[in-house]
Amino acid sequence: MSKVYFTEDHEWIRVDGNEAVIGITDHAQEQLGDLVFVELPEVGRKVSKGEAAIVVESVKAASDVYAPVDGEISAINDALEGEPGLVNSSAQKDGWLVKMRLVDASQLDGLMDEAAYLAQVG
Repeated sequence: MSKVYFTEDHEWIRVDGNEAVIGITDHAQEQLGDLVFVELPEVGRKVSKGEAAIVVESVKAASDVYAPVDGEISAINDALEGEPGLVNSSAQKDGWLVKMRLVDASQLDGLMDEAAYLAQVG
């Protein structure tokens, strides 16, 4: 069964075993406004926790999306190439950004659950 964690930088990570799906939260996409471009990393790229791994551009600004944990990118959401607005309409489902293989699952311990995240952005 998968479990969802959240970061202070407004990323979510849904973990199932050593595989994870990563995206930005509804709160983040609301703050950014309509997304017009998403720059995704190469499959196979190794990322470190806290590293800027993805860039999302909206009509307002460009923002980095940080890797919530160490890992290796195993897939990217190709649908975003033609339809970056999927992040706006479905941030935590169809608008996912990347999938990755976790290197150190203990890093998840430092992340928030949904209740703690919602209390933070409250």
